[in-house]
Amino acid sequence: METIGIISLGCARNLVDSEVMVGSLKKAGYHIAQDPTLCDVIIVNTCGFIEASKKESIDTILEMAGLKKKGRLKKLVMAGCLSQRYSTDLAEAMPEVDLFIGTGEFPKVAELLVGQERVAVGKPRALADETFSRILATPSHSAYLKLAEGCQHACSFCVIPKLRGPLRSRSIESLVIETKQLMDQGVKEFNMIAQDSTGYGKDRKDGATLLGLMQSLTKLKGEKWFRLFYAYPHGFPFEVVDFMQGEPELCNYLDMPIQHMSDRILQSMRREGTAKDIRNIIEGVRRKIPDVTLRTTCIVGYPGETDAEFKELVDFVAEGHFDHVGVFTYSEEEGTSAAKLKDDISAKIKRERKKTLMQVQQRVSKSRNEKWIGKTVRVLVDGPSKESPLVITGRHEGQAPDVDGIVYINECDLPAGTFAKVKITEAHEYDLVGGIA
Repeated sequence: METIGIISLGCARNLVDSEVMVGSLKKAGYHIAQDPTLCDVIIVNTCGFIEASKKESIDTILEMAGLKKKGRLKKLVMAGCLSQRYSTDLAEAMPEVDLFIGTGEFPKVAELLVGQERVAVGKPRALADETFSRILATPSHSAYLKLAEGCQHACSFCVIPKLRGPLRSRSIESLVIETKQLMDQGVKEFNMIAQDSTGYGKDRKDGATLLGLMQSLTKLKGEKWFRLFYAYPHGFPFEVVDFMQGEPELCNYLDMPIQHMSDRILQSMRREGTAKDIRNIIEGVRRKIPDVTLRTTCIVGYPGETDAEFKELVDFVAEGHFDHVGVFTYSEEEGTSAAKLKDDISAKIKRERKKTLMQVQQRVSKSRNEKWIGKTVRVLVDGPSKESPLVITGRHEGQAPDVDGIVYINECDLPAGTFAKVKITEAHEYDLVGGIA
């Protein structure tokens, strides 16, 4: 049977799709390899969200295409968002790609590989659930749990609804079953994701809510914790925060993208609510859980963003509301309403504004990290550091994998996937240092 390699680009949501494809292919009898030079077939699961992601996707495809000349590669497949968005144009421009698979067709990857179609791109309606085979690409003790697919919002800068379709929430029963299956495989950390977790259940008619889901998941027996990502601020169900406050298996962690703090920019972005609403939501969460870890993302260089409007965002971040902040420079995306606006902020100014905001947040992060010094915290051991196999790393509940900092653990011989008590002795801009308590 042929050997297949899958390269997953972009966000965690894409990674889950790739894991489903790997599971489907392995079930169909294919061999899976990580080394592209050993593969007969390579699938690149692309991201088409912003310009940088598109460039990375195209560069990766072209790099893999080179293996057709100097390797054993017979078939090159482009899957995911970029394929969904530009399949017609790319099919003409890139003859080196043998098959294009859209975001709605990835569960059928095994049959598409042996079919005659070159372009398999339809309406994005797929919703992988517990019935799909799935092989984790993450460490064996950690997994992403996709609550829903698609989005019900129409943010001016975002093309995701066109790439992923309308909101489609999974049932609570489906998510509970998959969580139990993953726990049986040894998973202890579940990072809950969707295009917008706040919207979970709003499209269903069975009464499913985010609170109901969390109540059901935490009833499962076994050592675990859950962390919530991508919660739209407006309309966020505060009863979830109340439940989080008294439930040790729910990490005191909330990822809530605000994007900006200028009312004019927020309105142009088609974001619901105002800067005052965002402030009230953030302050409301902290009143209920003072030590909650808050992550957000912001966009700088949006069309027409003035120095004064950028300063509104900087000043709010400087107040110290967030433990972690991700900053994106605005990228004009065709097919979005913002693309009709004049992209009048130069690339240089966008880069400078991103650097400024990140420097402001670095000071905040260092200050917020210093609160951990002297405290003993529960840490999930990840294993040896990528930089040095002699150093063991882990993460406390306020540190999500890949996007946040880590805890360097001194004199630790515990295996990966173990929960441990660690006393924090040092704090840096992003990372902490401690020893087993």
